[in-house]
Amino acid sequence: MDNEEPLRNLCRASMWRGESRLLPKALLVDMDDTILAYEQGVDLDGCWVSVCGKYLNGESGPSVETVVDAIKKQAHWYWSDAERHRVGRLDLTMARTEIIGCALEQLGIRDRPLAGLIASDYGVERDEKVSVFPGAIDTIHYIQSLGIPLVLLTNGAAAPQRSKIDRFGLAPLFDHILIEGEFGSGKPDSRVYEHALKLLGAEPEEAWMIGDNYQWEVVAPQKLGIKSVWINHKGKDPLSMHEIQPFRTIRAFSELVSVMEEMRGRGQSVGDRMD
Repeated sequence: MDNEEPLRNLCRASMWRGESRLLPKALLVDMDDTILAYEQGVDLDGCWVSVCGKYLNGESGPSVETVVDAIKKQAHWYWSDAERHRVGRLDLTMARTEIIGCALEQLGIRDRPLAGLIASDYGVERDEKVSVFPGAIDTIHYIQSLGIPLVLLTNGAAAPQRSKIDRFGLAPLFDHILIEGEFGSGKPDSRVYEHALKLLGAEPEEAWMIGDNYQWEVVAPQKLGIKSVWINHKGKDPLSMHEIQPFRTIRAFSELVSVMEEMRGRGQSVGDRMD
């Protein structure tokens, strides 16, 4: 019996050597629409209708629906530019006020104070709708059980991002947290990925980046050698997105468990062959 124990330990060690070749040494994880339902699954149109309906009754001007459509079109234009996006996400109230103000002006309403009120109320109402995706916390616990360190990598201003982290108790789940507004740069700036790797003591090829934004969580990290797991909420064809393709594609963060279990199984097979 005593002679068998060293052999069992050797087998377990060899299995882990094979497994560790496939599992990441570190994980970089996005927050909004990865762990938290921020836009995906949130009735944003309902938020706009509710808030605009408080200030615009449609009796002496455009209907609420017309105003909401104008805001959405202006928002699409605003957020389509990378530099406007970077500036706007660091001050969402300012960005929304500008978007709403321009939309109202297009409808003949010149009232920036009104735009500010709508922007502020919309921010409160849509933030109330944010929730944790089903299975997201359990998935993080699973990753922790494998001994893989995690860093939360989120864009945006410090205060609102910290507020969500505190509200949903995310801080204890991560070894490090990098917020764009605190660190000084955000995705897709290479510095933020490189700093995350340094914090976790990992080389690019030893890490995975998990998230839903194709440019930020697939293209940028894979240019650095980081493997990306893309959360494809809308079932898009990755081939239509960019010539750089993700390492894996999933539909929800919770599906990461099955991906890692697959890697573990393949790694154990490698370990068996090594024996």
